[in-house]
Parts: sequence; structure tokens; C-alpha cells
Amino acid sequence: MRSSKESKKKTRPSSPLRDRTSPSKRFESRRHGSHSSRLSPSTSLLDRDLVTSEANLLGDLKLSPDDSVSDYNPRSFPYSVKQQCWDKAEKIKGRDPDRWRRDALGNTVFRKLVGCPGCLCHDYDHILPYSKGGKSTLENCQVLQATVNRSKGNRTELSRAELIQKSSYCRVSGRDMDLLELSAYGNVHRGQDPGGCRIQ
Repeated sequence: MRSSKESKKKTRPSSPLRDRTSPSKRFESRRHGSHSSRLSPSTSLLDRDLVTSEANLLGDLKLSPDDSVSDYNPRSFPYSVKQQCWDKAEKIKGRDPDRWRRDALGNTVFRKLVGCPGCLCHDYDHILPYSKGGKSTLENCQVLQATVNRSKGNRTELSRAELIQKSSYCRVSGRDMDLLELSAYGNVHRGQDPGGCRIQ
């Protein structure tokens, strides 16, 4: 019987073995100046000029917007605008307004469901479409059921009644809302109790 060490013989890899010492030798030879000795003096100067001109070109590059750029208009709404847009949407009585709202057409939408095609999903919509010059500002933002937003596209001539017809209708009970909250958040929050009697 063979021992376990013998049975675990080293097998040859299917690809040929590489000489792993060669790249380090190449780098060392560059470090010691063999690369620069192969270049002619004129090439070295051109390379240096190229690097200098690239540095000058990239010196004016701005990677993020600042106050000096007045025409900055991102394609999607910044997070702070989305938060304010959600806050200005109609609240649903008896539900946590951080989790549930009504869109501009009265459809119920759930905060965690963004960009999906379901009836509780929503998008942050440009009232005046971005492609037609609409800005990504709070004044041009509305919470809109995702299905309606996709049907609307960049059209501005659709009436409110036509948009309501495009809505994906679903009837959601309080118990359904509780289950969605439990699934998404792990708990259920109610909106502030207005007081008075509650008949069940």
C-alpha cells in the first residue's frame, strides 16, 4: 500500500513552466540605466517634453464640481436632492413617511424599491426631461412610479390623465405594507398617531 505522501505526487502543469526570474532581471537592468543608454539623446528630450506638456494639459483638469462652475448639471439627481424630493412627496396617513409616500399621481411607493418595474417601485423623475434642458434640481424633481416614468420617457405633452392610465395599479393592504417593511427593514414603523380613537 502506498503512503499518503507518495499518492500526492506533484503533477506537471498543463502549461509550460515560466522562468519567473526573467522579469525581475529586466527591471533591474532598467534601473541601472541600460534602457536610457539605448535611447538617443534626441529621443530622451522628446520624451521629457511630452511628459511636461501632458502635465501642463492635466493641470487645468477638474474632477469634481465646485462653486466656480455655474453650468454643472449631472444626469441624475444628487443624493441630497433625492432626499428632499422624497420629503416633498405626499405622505400616507398612518405609515412612516421615511418608508412610504405617494407619487405625483397618487400611486403608493416604497422607499427601498427604486428603479424596478413593480407597482410599488419609484424613480426620481425630471419634470422637464433632462434631454430637453431640464436641470437636476429639487424644483424639477418628482417621485414617480417607475412604470409611469418609463412610459413618460422624455415626452412633455402627456396629460395627467394619460399618465394615470399608464400607472401600474396594485392594491396594498396595511398588512402587506407591514410585511414589506419587515422584509426590508426588519421592523414596522407607523406614522405619527394623530390621536383620537382608532376603530378596527
